[in-house]
Amino acid sequence: MATPSHTTAPDAVPVPVDKRPETGVPGPGDLPRIVPRRRIGRRLTAAAALLVFAMVVNSVVRNDVFQWDVVGRYFTTSAVLDGLLLTLWLTGAVMVLGFLLGIPLAVMRLSTNPVLSILGWGYVWIFRSTPLLVQLLFWFNIGALYPTLGLGVPFGPQFVTVKTVNLLGPTLTAVIGLTLHEAAYAAEVIRGGILSVDSGQTEAAQALGLGKWRTLRRIVIPQAMRSIVPTAGNMLIGTLKGTSIVSVLAVHDLLYSVQLVYNQTYQVIPLLMVATLWYIAVTTVLSVGQFYVERYYARGAARALPPTPLQRLRARAAAVPRTRSRATTAKTGV
Repeated sequence: MATPSHTTAPDAVPVPVDKRPETGVPGPGDLPRIVPRRRIGRRLTAAAALLVFAMVVNSVVRNDVFQWDVVGRYFTTSAVLDGLLLTLWLTGAVMVLGFLLGIPLAVMRLSTNPVLSILGWGYVWIFRSTPLLVQLLFWFNIGALYPTLGLGVPFGPQFVTVKTVNLLGPTLTAVIGLTLHEAAYAAEVIRGGILSVDSGQTEAAQALGLGKWRTLRRIVIPQAMRSIVPTAGNMLIGTLKGTSIVSVLAVHDLLYSVQLVYNQTYQVIPLLMVATLWYIAVTTVLSVGQFYVERYYARGAARALPPTPLQRLRARAAAVPRTRSRATTAKTGV
């Protein structure tokens, strides 16, 4: 039986038609070109957000009440810089002392000894339940409760006594109050970081014959740092801004120094802007440092470290020529 000429064999494979050389238009056998989806809503939202941001910046820059010339004149004065140095010193001292006290408190909370565990929990409970301002005012007036402090035999005679008013000044009171407050939060941060380490790490260390303290110092703490550092960075920035509360104790920090100036010149808004800009600048530097510390402790947990801001800029700059070449190719079809 004869086979019609228009019939195709079952095992025949259609041959794709190439592009027409004279026009560059793809033939019917070519695969369709994938075009990215046009997200109109996303672009409109971004445009609206940029418009609102531009309006806010314009209202700040062109508002004469801010008196930017006054801000520039007082930004680097000796009074403001001295207050900034005290703020930085207070922040560093409180963070170091707070974590030094928070480490044994965290170990106490994780201890199998019920007395130590209850005492650690009670400390955290009391200092987290009381507002920081109340704690500072309490320590500032501690002389009314304990007029003298002494050193001697417990429940016995005292060998050395000193008046509390002469011992605790405003700055030392601020350090003590902030340190005790930060230690409660630091203890919980460290405890959470230790609990984030898999228990198999401790079991493996015990199988190798390592003691508890060596296991904690060499095995658990280095792995817990990956969870501790982000929260500790937030605590550091919070402590930097929280030191402004010591101005109620007449401690010459950044905010109190600015207040002394505008109480004389009555230029409240520009002087507050001076303090705001310094807080923003220091917080930015601390945020950059936190990023690199987190990146350092992420080495053992991630296959590839997150790119730095400079590496991201280089990658985007290198991607621009490739995007332009693809767009040119799509238009010409070559």
